Amino acid sequence: MHHLRHPIRLIPILFLCAILIGTALLDLPIATAGGTSAPLLTSFFTATSAVAVTGLIVVDTPTYWSGFGQGVILLLFQVGGFGIMTAASLLGLIVGRGFGLRDRMATHVERSRLETSDAASVLRLVFRVTVVVEAAVAAVLTVRFAAHYHMPFLTAAWHGTFHSVSAFNNAGFSSFSDSVIGFQTDWMILSPLMFAVVLTSLGFPVMQDIRAKRLRWRRWTLHSKITVAGTGALLLTGFAAILAMEWHNPQTLGPLNWGAKILNAAFHSVMPRTAGFNSVPVGGFHDETLMANFILMFIGGGSAGTAGGIKVTTFFVLFAIVASEILGRRDAVAFQRRFGGAVQRQALSVTVLAASLIFVATTYIASISHLPLDDILFECISAFSTVGLSTGITADLPPTALLVIAALMFVGRVGTITVATALALGERDRPFRYSEENPIVG
Repeated sequence: MHHLRHPIRLIPILFLCAILIGTALLDLPIATAGGTSAPLLTSFFTATSAVAVTGLIVVDTPTYWSGFGQGVILLLFQVGGFGIMTAASLLGLIVGRGFGLRDRMATHVERSRLETSDAASVLRLVFRVTVVVEAAVAAVLTVRFAAHYHMPFLTAAWHGTFHSVSAFNNAGFSSFSDSVIGFQTDWMILSPLMFAVVLTSLGFPVMQDIRAKRLRWRRWTLHSKITVAGTGALLLTGFAAILAMEWHNPQTLGPLNWGAKILNAAFHSVMPRTAGFNSVPVGGFHDETLMANFILMFIGGGSAGTAGGIKVTTFFVLFAIVASEILGRRDAVAFQRRFGGAVQRQALSVTVLAASLIFVATTYIASISHLPLDDILFECISAFSTVGLSTGITADLPPTALLVIAALMFVGRVGTITVATALALGERDRPFRYSEENPIVG
């Protein structure tokens, strides 16, 4: 059992156990609306999507699953979201690279062990934020559903709670068949969902840093500065791109008034951060808009949060490396701090591994199906980045392709964190260096 002692090996096993338990529960006859057992692949895919807080589905959640089944799904993405937040934050503490959960000096402080006070602080923060934000968003949505849409209170409370927990965990599951398309002009529904998604996509190390140091920007850790600045830039860029490219599209923003266009463009600049709700049909997006979503989904959100993707910090480090090379600078820098060689190697490794997995999965699915390549690529990026958005092809995929998508969701949820941490923990200095020789690059 020695191989289980290290948390980097234990976390994927725990998530796999949650998926298997979820599969068993969803395979019970009581879990379906029809009272018969769901196909094993359907139960497994749904459980994986829920634990991986992705939101891709092969059956309609509110009509196929019973109240019990929907409750199991809600529990699974709550466990998946809470578990990954705490695991990622604690692993970041173990590695000690960029996760400033305590007041530190401006420079990096390397630590070789996890301090009990840090662990307790992370757990308390995760629990408190989870309870407060989910309860507040659920209350707002419940009141809106009951008062404006005349739903019975218990029904409104169920929909409000389901969407609140789903949004907070970036799960993307909806208790409505058309996601939130039916509320595309209602800012009282879309705004709370956006708030919950953006907040948790920042990651708990950033929340802890902001809580300790308030809005004193100069005292924030480099990780927090990069995450907040990068998130803001991506949200604004995504908003402008979607608004411009979809303004006249009759299948998406075209029929809406200018206020609703702005609201939905903002909503869909937030959702590719790995949330998965949609207020307009994603399959109706122009090709150029899908391309913009490829980038937003692949980057994802902040580290040690509920978001997926390669993470904002990873992208920012790579961008800084390219910028330093173009400008002829020796060091890759950001906010008057330089990135160490180990961090640069980790960022490159995570990105290459992610791109390689998506390429292999897309190629394989394209070879066994006749679906459009851009739709398959969108599906694979969405699965790996645990986004949950789809152009509508998920249910049309052959069984082996669904297993590939399930594997992408699992690796995307736990793999990027474990790979990055393994790279950091596995770093060793050799007592010698090889002779240097530089091949031609570019």
